[in-house]
Amino acid sequence: MSETVVLLIGHGSREPAGNDEFRRFCDAARPHLGPERVEPCFVELATPLVPESLDRCVALGARRVIALPVILLAAGHVKVELPHALDEARTRHPGVEFLYGRPLGLDPLVLEIVHERLAEVEQHAAWPVEDTAVLVVGRGSSDPDANSDLYKLARLLWESRRYPWVEACFVGVTQPSVPEGLRRCRALGARRILVVPYFLFTGVLIPRLHRLVDEFVAAHAGVDVRVAAYLNGHPKLFQVLRERKLEALRGEARMNCALCKYRVPLPGHELAARASA
Repeated sequence: MSETVVLLIGHGSREPAGNDEFRRFCDAARPHLGPERVEPCFVELATPLVPESLDRCVALGARRVIALPVILLAAGHVKVELPHALDEARTRHPGVEFLYGRPLGLDPLVLEIVHERLAEVEQHAAWPVEDTAVLVVGRGSSDPDANSDLYKLARLLWESRRYPWVEACFVGVTQPSVPEGLRRCRALGARRILVVPYFLFTGVLIPRLHRLVDEFVAAHAGVDVRVAAYLNGHPKLFQVLRERKLEALRGEARMNCALCKYRVPLPGHELAARASA
């Protein structure tokens, strides 16, 4: 086998369908990532987990492992847990090179996919632009830097679309919640709302999002809401992963550390920086 293994790291879900989608995505990604062996694993909630997968790569004969997080927004898993797992693997396997790539992030190709998903739902809802809002929905995190990227996505969509409002909210962990986001769109004057889930795969959160939207529609007569498809293994993601692999090989896998709560004592998050020091 190749002495290099590419390890694709998914978040993991309590919903088996989401884990199955990730595995199918990894199978489809293999031809796009080069001749190296490709192995899937998960951060949590599903197996195999990252530490055992790193060991398995070495057991298969790898002298170099390229770990690529298939994750949209960089929070604690990407910034702390995965680097720690790689450091421990380097200690266990001193003769093996472990490289770490950037997450998918707000890549131009990822933005193109979001535009495509929005365009798909627009085709079935020929609504007047002037009273339509777009609501971008993310997973939610305790990391303010990761959450701010969702707002950046919303702003980029506003800059490139004709809608008067593009808002952001989260399914869990932080606010504004999905009901709060929907109510805000209504309060701003929207009679129609296009919901765009910023998720790679299904899981417990996609059905929860649809349930929250249905509850809102039932309670607000006169407001029409449509939910776009999530990213769902779009082929353009293969191109992003290939670039992340090449960045890691070139030693160019840079991330934004200036606003990371684990490295900078941001107001309200000072303890996180001290804990990771």
